[in-house]
Amino acid sequence: MDKGLAPLRVILGFSLLSTGIHYAHNAVRYADYPQLEGITPLVGGIVVAVTWVVLTAFGWLGYRAYTQGRYERALAFLLGYSLAGMVTLGHFLTGVPQIPAFWFATIFTDAAAGLALWVFLTWAWTTLNRVSGRDQVSTQH
Repeated sequence: MDKGLAPLRVILGFSLLSTGIHYAHNAVRYADYPQLEGITPLVGGIVVAVTWVVLTAFGWLGYRAYTQGRYERALAFLLGYSLAGMVTLGHFLTGVPQIPAFWFATIFTDAAAGLALWVFLTWAWTTLNRVSGRDQVSTQH
């Protein structure tokens, strides 16, 4: 059975690149993004950087568990990591970022990476939890 390791590596690589670029810009240029009331750019930048590190650690733990065949644990961690891409759409909850087009595009590449990971996780959950005919126990006599 194909365990999907190659597509997972591609998705994680793309996500790591996209979120790394976006979160770095967001941390350094926090003031260029729509602001949350009461959060200074310094504090906001630190929170963004720490969030990326924590979520990326979830991705690493998920990938590691996946390669070890601990799929339920892996899928849980990878679902957590997918938030690194999906939460960037939250910028639009407080306004439209007035940032250069390249940085604006990384919001959507992050979301695309998160969505691709959701598709992979759905595939993996349904594929890896199948019971083969040989492993099934017959209830017929």
